[in-house]
Amino acid sequence: MIKRVICLSAVLFSMSVFAGELDDSINSDYDKHLAELFDHFHRNPELSTVETETARRMAMELSLAGFEVTEGVGGTGVVALLDNGDGPLVMMRADMDGLPVEEKSGLANASRAQQKDPITGNTVFTMHACGHDVHITSLVGTARYMAAHKDAWTGTLMLIVQPAEERVIGARAMRDDDVWERFGKPDYALAFHVSSADVAGRINVQEGSPYAGADTVDIIIHGVGAHGASPHRGKDPIVLGSQIVMALQTLVARELSPRDPGVVTVGSFHSGTKHNIISDRAHLQLTVRNTSPGTRQILLDGIVRIAENMGRVAGLPEDKLPEVIISNESVPPVMNDAPLVRRLRSAWVDGMGDAAVVDIPTKGMGAEDFPFFTQDPEISSVYWAIGGTPQEDFDTEAAGGAQVPSHHSPLFKISPEPSVKAGIESTVLALMTLMQE
Repeated sequence: MIKRVICLSAVLFSMSVFAGELDDSINSDYDKHLAELFDHFHRNPELSTVETETARRMAMELSLAGFEVTEGVGGTGVVALLDNGDGPLVMMRADMDGLPVEEKSGLANASRAQQKDPITGNTVFTMHACGHDVHITSLVGTARYMAAHKDAWTGTLMLIVQPAEERVIGARAMRDDDVWERFGKPDYALAFHVSSADVAGRINVQEGSPYAGADTVDIIIHGVGAHGASPHRGKDPIVLGSQIVMALQTLVARELSPRDPGVVTVGSFHSGTKHNIISDRAHLQLTVRNTSPGTRQILLDGIVRIAENMGRVAGLPEDKLPEVIISNESVPPVMNDAPLVRRLRSAWVDGMGDAAVVDIPTKGMGAEDFPFFTQDPEISSVYWAIGGTPQEDFDTEAAGGAQVPSHHSPLFKISPEPSVKAGIESTVLALMTLMQE
């Protein structure tokens, strides 16, 4: 076995030779430890903000790997540090929360866990329906490799186990708990997400914005109640709400440039109690997505303008115009540092091969809270995707067979071995690129 793959004073560095040793090490660790660890996490998911047992297990794993571990950061968050001399401080994040979904994947290790939902108070089934079990298992594998090969790199490695990504509040909570002030502000920040839309084991990395910004918006519509048989005596908030919903569709279609992506989706419309009663209130719930601050402002300003002025069109007095409430749980878009993307892509191509690294634009407008770590102050960062679905599943779908389940579906499933291994390999290659001068 190669004891010292990278000499810190060497002029030349063979990423392909290193990757061969890395593959052998990852395969061995997966068989001996990580496969069982993934199985444990998959069977025992926990909801956002109450990931107590997951955090405890991660703290134990990282401590045993040789890291200095601090628990309870921003709630259930974990920060693990490994100081290895002079050099950059590099952060790698993995999110750990599951979802209130009953798993129906048919897998032998399907979750049957239940937990009290901290939002509703109800006991619900829980599931890793987004692949965060891949993220934390890969983080442990990365920690074990880096700790065992300290002669190959220099600097300080910071591993963050983040809570509550599914509610996009965990990263902000860790920042509010002074994570940078307590542990140091990273020179680089890294993260990945497993993707059911990509071929298992493949790396998909893009310059620009791989994940959208998102705002949660509520519109409260005030009406005047009346009997359904006498609509002229009231102001119907359902009719007004319907007009607002339709008018909102023009924001993306007519106010954004055709090359500027944006989404305004009304996900909930509630009003009324009985067939023959005109209600005095309606409630719309929206999700608004963007990939730039300018687009965000156009959409949010447009929602306010449309809601208020449609109220005026309906003849409502100024004190009864619709109210637009923008939640503070909003997140900005993920923005990859283009030069850093090119640097890491080169390392991944050298180490994993040309076919293993792609640049396929994200088709959806999914959002996540990683930017709260990388913006204000700005930190050079890269967020990439790891494929999680075997090619044969895509072939079956293309032939008219079963569709590949999406994230957050009760049918969601990831092929753990290639996903976890690619997660570790891509992370270690990125870290070695940044932490060997």
